[in-house]
Amino acid sequence: MRGPHNIWRLIRTGATFERTGAMEAVLNAVDAPMRLRVAARVMGWPFRWLGYKGDPTLPPITRAITALGPAYIKFGQILSTRADVVGPEMAGQLRMLQDRLPPFPTDIAKAAIEAELRAPVDELFSEFSEPVAAASIAQVHRARVRETGREVAVKVVRPGIGPAFQRDIDAFHFGARFIELLSPGARRLRPRDVVRHFEQTVTGEQDLRLEAAAASEFAENTAGDAGFQVPMPHWGLSARRVMTADWAEGLPMGDRDALIAAGHDTQALARRVIQLFLSHALRDGFFHADMHHGNLKVAPNGDIIAYDFGIMGEIDDYTRRVYAQILYGFIQRDYRMVARVHFEAGYVPRDRDEAAFARALRAVGEPIFGADATRISMGNLLSYLFEVTERFGMPTRTELILLQRTMVVVEGVARSIDPNLNIWNAAKPVVSDYIKASVGPKAAVSDLTQVVQTVSRYGPLLPRIVERALWERAHPDEVPDRRPAKRPDWQLWLMGASTLALGLGIGLAI
Repeated sequence: MRGPHNIWRLIRTGATFERTGAMEAVLNAVDAPMRLRVAARVMGWPFRWLGYKGDPTLPPITRAITALGPAYIKFGQILSTRADVVGPEMAGQLRMLQDRLPPFPTDIAKAAIEAELRAPVDELFSEFSEPVAAASIAQVHRARVRETGREVAVKVVRPGIGPAFQRDIDAFHFGARFIELLSPGARRLRPRDVVRHFEQTVTGEQDLRLEAAAASEFAENTAGDAGFQVPMPHWGLSARRVMTADWAEGLPMGDRDALIAAGHDTQALARRVIQLFLSHALRDGFFHADMHHGNLKVAPNGDIIAYDFGIMGEIDDYTRRVYAQILYGFIQRDYRMVARVHFEAGYVPRDRDEAAFARALRAVGEPIFGADATRISMGNLLSYLFEVTERFGMPTRTELILLQRTMVVVEGVARSIDPNLNIWNAAKPVVSDYIKASVGPKAAVSDLTQVVQTVSRYGPLLPRIVERALWERAHPDEVPDRRPAKRPDWQLWLMGASTLALGLGIGLAI
């Protein structure tokens, strides 16, 4: 329930950070001003005894987050890729949240497998290991299929994860409503919609049948991508709480020293991570939306291996074009173009000054160009971008949340193995190619073809629609009151033109 009782959950969150010592670490990492430090201490210290103790063997921040539950762990996973925002020390502490959380007993995992697949584990697998990785939603075991001898990874959902996650989400919903109540200006950020979107995403992640389907589709889309691998799911050994897929052997993407020692080109890998993500988002509109270090490996031949497809992002053709034009405008340093695209897409209210918005974007973009990553403070950049969105009343676009979040995570992964990476230089070839393919005569012909195909699907209905419209116009007194208002002449002309266009299209095709 999303009621006032969730105040208790939010109080315990602050109390847990205070009790575990994480509060001080967080304030230091973000270089909090004295006013904020005093406020945090005044609000947190009296409730310190209410906080969860956590595992004292863990670093303070990791200890607090793991004690609070899976939703907090997910947030920590995102921050673990942003050493430039939270600092190298905190990022290192948070990185263990990706795949090194405490596992649950193997016997429980086997019981879940037997219940889901309706067969003893020993009949299905000739080998079955202890957990090799454990994250917020599930853990993974290495196994060998008895029938084929193929080595596989078996993923099993944590017991009781659904109710635990829902408790966190309920508190987040309450917190979002509380923020909107106390700060009407924050409503443009649509915190409740953001939480709702997050809830839908993670709820779907708990059904491993959906993950298997996403992996299968993603593998088909990326089959032609050089230097990229997707382990294929085994449908006969997968169910709601269990998923079996090919075993992926490789070095962790987050271990830069190991990659260098193995002879891999970390600069090339960093560029490829950025370019692969953009290709999947722009070309396919279907992308891996959880590409942190723990979900990426580097194969011995240098291929990037992606796995864990519980969170996938999807954007439509129009949004892809808008996003690509915005990126391309930044790359070309054409801030008027970026501003115009924002206004045309409705991302900025029409009553705002487009020229002023372009100048604000220039202040964001110009410091980036000509500078390597070591000279860019992503924390300052994000802070200024937030000021820009607030100044121009830009609402949060929930359809872009996963895209924006993943872009931040992917950049963090790339920069962790190549600190000198310039994201704009890496992105330019992919974005430029997409712009050429999606804007121009070829794209116009493709769009027109899709329009004709859409109209043709409704072809059999068009005569009936036109006939009914004409009859209603001729007999207005016999039409029930519940019908819509009489169609204006332009609608009749449009339907007639659509029918004619369909006929012409079919005639030309014949």
